[in-house]
Amino acid sequence: MDLPSLRAARLRSHRLTAPARSAADAARHMLAVQAQDFWAGRWALAARATGSPTLRAVDRLFNRGVLVRAWTQRGTLHIVPAEDLAWTLSVTGERQLHMAAPRYRELGLGADELATCERVIQGALSGGNGLTRLELFDVLQKAGIEPSGQRGLFAVQNLALRGIICQGPVVPRAGGVSRDQLFVLTEEHIAESAVPSDPIAEMFVRYIIGHGPATAEDFAWWAGLTLGAARAGAAASATDARIRLIEDGAFVARSMPRRNAAAPAVVALGSFEEYYISYTDRTVACPAELLAAIGPGKNGMVRPILLSDGVVIGTWRHSTAVGRHTDDAVPELLTEGAANDADVAAALDRYAAFIAG
Repeated sequence: MDLPSLRAARLRSHRLTAPARSAADAARHMLAVQAQDFWAGRWALAARATGSPTLRAVDRLFNRGVLVRAWTQRGTLHIVPAEDLAWTLSVTGERQLHMAAPRYRELGLGADELATCERVIQGALSGGNGLTRLELFDVLQKAGIEPSGQRGLFAVQNLALRGIICQGPVVPRAGGVSRDQLFVLTEEHIAESAVPSDPIAEMFVRYIIGHGPATAEDFAWWAGLTLGAARAGAAASATDARIRLIEDGAFVARSMPRRNAAAPAVVALGSFEEYYISYTDRTVACPAELLAAIGPGKNGMVRPILLSDGVVIGTWRHSTAVGRHTDDAVPELLTEGAANDADVAAALDRYAAFIAG
């Protein structure tokens, strides 16, 4: 498949040229979108939906228990449909816990300490209570578990990787973009959970539906699995009618979403954008000479991107600080003449309508 065709197919899979009916539908389609920058993960869903959903509208999906945020893969926060959290962690959680084990030892979080964390946090959250991260740290402090120096963060993450807690309702923030969520007990917050017969095969199929054409190697990177496990997942999906093998080991959905002829050629997407970061070879979406400018950089950050016909042409910046979220986003074109000012402005206006709504 030539590069323009590959990009066009991925734009459809990502719902960037074939938007879903709603942000909730976009989330189900994608399965997981990276969201350690919470605003960017929510914009990733809104950018993939018709009807221009606002930030408040997406936040309501968390408040209603439709979406949650958790460390579902690569030790990184993702937004996932609540019904898909448990089985997704059944595929990825054990490996993440294994990789985090040396850090637990460094922080003095042994079996006894983690058992105390589980007991006191479950007690604090039981009965439908929700607490912010800082409030959980206070619970740990009172139980004799010092949360400073990342001890609190890794203690909380341990419980999340084991499927005990997740981040649910969004905490309002006066005069600015909401940033915090309440941690809740998953067994109390999530009403229903899907139970696929073969979770790793299901995860591979869902990845291909939302990201294809892509390979088992791409899936291994995205899911944070070993290459052997990823290939096993691909093999287990061989009889699944939702995807098919095309060429060079790449898979694609059998039924691709219909492209919307009115979809704009230029789009502004957030940091850690799935279309860019979800593959082993990012030069499909980004010219090689621009990769360093987008990231990941030394600090691990991946900058927001401007796309034109599926190709990164620049980046942009915008503050979500209190009183600043209504300021204009500032574009930085890295490819001269790749898009006109009006198309770039229109792309950033779509984001502005979301973030200020």
